[in-house]
Amino acid sequence: MARSRPPAPPVPTPAERARTLAGRARHAAVIGEPEQSDGDLRAAPTLHHVPATGAATLQFPDDHALVLAARERGDALLPVMLELSDVAPVSVRRPVRGLLWVSGRLRVLPLRVARRAALRIAAEQPDERLLDVGHGETLLRLEPTMVVLSDAEGTEALAPTAVAAAAPDPVAATGDAWLAHLAAAHTNTLSALVPRLPIHLRRPGNRIAPLGVDRHGLRLRIESENDDHDVRLPFAAPLSCPGQLGEAVRALIGCSDEVPGVRPTSRRAAGA
Repeated sequence: MARSRPPAPPVPTPAERARTLAGRARHAAVIGEPEQSDGDLRAAPTLHHVPATGAATLQFPDDHALVLAARERGDALLPVMLELSDVAPVSVRRPVRGLLWVSGRLRVLPLRVARRAALRIAAEQPDERLLDVGHGETLLRLEPTMVVLSDAEGTEALAPTAVAAAAPDPVAATGDAWLAHLAAAHTNTLSALVPRLPIHLRRPGNRIAPLGVDRHGLRLRIESENDDHDVRLPFAAPLSCPGQLGEAVRALIGCSDEVPGVRPTSRRAAGA
């Protein structure tokens, strides 16, 4: 008789995860096609901004090879790939939680358009480096044609329109700051989650770290002496706002009293 497997914990859809990753990735690299650059051109932009549509705005010095190549291409546009790395907000051995590759064509924004774009980005993502646009720095726009997501749930190719249409995760903006606070100040709360782990991961010498959170659940990294394991603990119901995080963790622990320090991350704590 075949054994029935327990149902997999619910997770956001690939398009939703791609949208979240694009919005919070702090590390970016533009990879030019070999025929454009005498071998792969891999360059980190001064600043990157990726909206839900995937039409990334990238800032580079005026004399950067990528800017010069895009100018030379003109209306033909320059084929490139943007690689976005999602890095955990806590210290773990393998900190990259996921990768997103956005393929498309790159063009230089005219100065007037670039300055308007810089103002829009600054309203959402204040950064003094945007002041250099038009003063030694150039903005480029990536027109996306395909998106590929690779994370703990698998690898998926997506149309940019599917990512743009995906619903934003309600805890994405504050989740990483909340995880960092949980790891730094509330190890007792993490210890209380150990009974929810698979039996073989409950060894005393293992280290537990909060790796990710979304509306469906909490991801934990369990580091043993020789190996790493990621475990997803599903919430009882999907969250609709960051203010429900504390209650959701208390439910996971099975504690009706207040869990010290486990509370919604404030906008100030999240750097907003």
